[in-house]
Amino acid sequence: MEVIKNKKLVSMLSNFPSIINKFLGDLPKDDYPVLDTFKFVSCWLSFVMDQSQSSMRDLFKRLNIRGIDMDISTFSKASKKRNPVVFHDLFSRLRSELNKQKNIDPKALVLFPIDSTIISLTSKLLWKEGYHQVKLFSGINLLTAEPGGILIHFGQGHDSKYGEETIAATPKNGVNIMDRGFCKLERIKEMIQDKERYFVMRIKNDMSLKMQENGKFLVGTGAKKVECRIVNYCDLEERTEFRLATNLPEAGEFAVNNEEIGEFYRSRWQIELLWKFLKMHLKLDRLITKNINGIEIQIYCCLIGYIVLQLVEIPKEFGSKALDKLRYLQAFMCENISYVHWFRKIVF
Repeated sequence: MEVIKNKKLVSMLSNFPSIINKFLGDLPKDDYPVLDTFKFVSCWLSFVMDQSQSSMRDLFKRLNIRGIDMDISTFSKASKKRNPVVFHDLFSRLRSELNKQKNIDPKALVLFPIDSTIISLTSKLLWKEGYHQVKLFSGINLLTAEPGGILIHFGQGHDSKYGEETIAATPKNGVNIMDRGFCKLERIKEMIQDKERYFVMRIKNDMSLKMQENGKFLVGTGAKKVECRIVNYCDLEERTEFRLATNLPEAGEFAVNNEEIGEFYRSRWQIELLWKFLKMHLKLDRLITKNINGIEIQIYCCLIGYIVLQLVEIPKEFGSKALDKLRYLQAFMCENISYVHWFRKIVF
């Protein structure tokens, strides 16, 4: 067996401890006799971020063996009954910190792709209530990498019927970018009237278009028809036509040409990459609770974990992507038994 000599243990070089101390340190630690808020939040974040854990039972077994008293029953009751507002507030505070650190010029044009993702529900208890899936709506600010406009919808439903909160979360001077699932004439009309924000929306290919003398198009027919700028382009490889409705100016100081609008729409793929990361690495597709309240908590913990990774800084030689940071933290978490132990060590 080869023995490696003269190798020093590498110390962690990251702002992660300061982030945890700042945002978890002020959580209540004695508000409940068995499972206080600090421990409750720590357990949820540990499950989401720890790549070595596949279930809460595995986490609790590790905690019990290494001196932290926890049981699944108490945790399940807390997840079902406690107000998720503490997770909402933590998410909001982390977003504000990310905005502050990025220090984006308020006049900068912000691209804000929005979309929804479906998470299947496997609990028969939820099936009895008529819920077989939950839809998560979100946008992502491409200048700060922060999700925003979060909407959690239980049940079926087309995107065109929902997502108003997500669209309203578009930053001022921002461009919300949507696929045709969000397309409806009433929505286009409302967004054209918004003078502080822009949009790029793919419309359905079967929608009626009639060109006007001013170069714009009448979209649709009847009383609901609306006049707006339309940009057409084709994917020759896929033989697919894209019709993009927008209120971005075609002339003047802040004019945006057709090629730029096409590039804006292509950036919509970034929201799909967000879903992929949340599901593959932060367990968004492994919902472990059997009630609506617990599912909302887990979804917000996935988003909290994602923003924490955006805030975390690690040595450049280990990478700069969110997955690089998650792997870096995982390597040092192992020295601390679990994230729960690590959080306690940082805060206390």
